Amino acid sequence: MRLHRNLVFAVIDSLNEIINDEKYADKVVSKTLKRDKRWGSRDRGFIAETTYEIIRWKRLYSEIADIKNHYSRENLYKVFCVWAVLRGIELPDWKQFTGTPARRIKGRFDELSKIRKFKESIPDWIDNIGAEELGESVWSKEISALNTQAPVVLRVNTLKANIKDVKIALGEEEIHVEIVSKYPEALQLTERANVFSTEIFKKGFFEVQDASSQLVAHFLDIKPGMKIVDTCAGAGGKTLHIAALTENKGQVIALDIYQNKLLELKRRARRAGAHNIETRIIENSKSIKKLHGKADRVLIDVPCSGLGVLRRNPDAKWKLQPEFLNTIRATQQEIIRSYSKIVKPNGKLLYATCSILPSENQEQIEQFLKSDEGVDFELIKDKKVLSHTSGYDGFYMALLQKKQ
Repeated sequence: MRLHRNLVFAVIDSLNEIINDEKYADKVVSKTLKRDKRWGSRDRGFIAETTYEIIRWKRLYSEIADIKNHYSRENLYKVFCVWAVLRGIELPDWKQFTGTPARRIKGRFDELSKIRKFKESIPDWIDNIGAEELGESVWSKEISALNTQAPVVLRVNTLKANIKDVKIALGEEEIHVEIVSKYPEALQLTERANVFSTEIFKKGFFEVQDASSQLVAHFLDIKPGMKIVDTCAGAGGKTLHIAALTENKGQVIALDIYQNKLLELKRRARRAGAHNIETRIIENSKSIKKLHGKADRVLIDVPCSGLGVLRRNPDAKWKLQPEFLNTIRATQQEIIRSYSKIVKPNGKLLYATCSILPSENQEQIEQFLKSDEGVDFELIKDKKVLSHTSGYDGFYMALLQKKQ
C-alpha cells in the first residue's frame, strides 16, 4: 500500500478532533469524507477505516509509542507510524516519519499483547468490570470480539419488499449480500459498500440495522392491530421494524425526549411507507400518564453504557467514565418503573439494552420485579446476546407480562 499525503493528513486531522476535541468519531469521519470531492471510494475507505482502527487501538498504540495523554500532532503521527508498521506498510520519506523504530515497535507489540488491557486496548476500569461481571474467560472472548470491525447488516422492509427481491436488486447494483440464518429480514454485505446511494434504499426497501437489534421487535410478540408504544424511540430503527411487523395495522406511538430525533424518525417512516407511526415528544410526566394502562405492547430500549456496540463505536470506550455506570443504572430503573405503567392488563413489556453487563440487564429486571411497580409483572423470557457467540452486537432483552 502506498500512502498519500492528503489522505494521511485527513486521518491525522480526524484523530485530532476525536481525541483532543472529544468529538464523536462518526460525525468527524462523515465531515472529513466530504472535504475533497476528488476522493474516490478507496480514498474515503482508507480515511474512515484507518481513523476507526487507530481510535480502536489507541491505548495499545500509545503505549507502544510511549505517549502519555498528550496528543500533539507530532504524537498523532507517532501513533500513525505504529499502525503502519504493525500492518507492514512502508512509510514514505516524509519528515513526520523520520526515525521510526520499526523493530522496537514490533517488539513492544509482542510484549504488550500478553496483557489483556493493552492487547484489547481498553481502560483499566472497563477491563475490571467486564471480568467481574462476566468472568475472566467470557470477558476475554467478548472484548476480543468487540474489537473486530462490525459487519454491515440490512433489514429488509417487508412493507415494501421481500428479502429475495432486495438481494437480487442489490446484486444488479454490484452490491453482494447473503441471507443471514435465523434472522428473517436480515441481509449481510459480503464486502463494504455505500448502500445509501442505491435506488432501492431511497425507495425505502431496507434500513441498515445490526442483526442483534433486529431481534428486538420479534421478541416483543407483535400482532397486527395492536397499540404499541416505543418509549425511547430515538431516530426509530426499532420503531420502523415494529411498524413493519404490524403490517401498518394498529397504532405505533414513538416517544422520545429529543425532538430532532423524532423528526428524523418521521422522515424515515415516510420513506419506509410506515403509516401507523405517531411521534410524541416527552415534555414531562404528563406525557407518560396519558398513556397509562393503554398499550398492548411497550418497548423500553433504555439508555445504557453501550458496551455491546463498541465495534461500531470504538471511541465510546474512551469517553465512558465509571461514574456514568452508576448514574445510568439508576436512570434505567427509574425509566422501567415509570414506563411500565403504560402496559395494560395482560399486555407485554420488553426491556432492552445494547449492553453486555448483567448489572444493566438481568439484575435490573430482578430489581424491578421486587418493586411496587413491578409486582404485577412476571418474566416470560429473556435473551442475552454476546458478540463472540453471535457475531453481531451485544444485546439483552427481557419480555415481561402484566398480570390480568
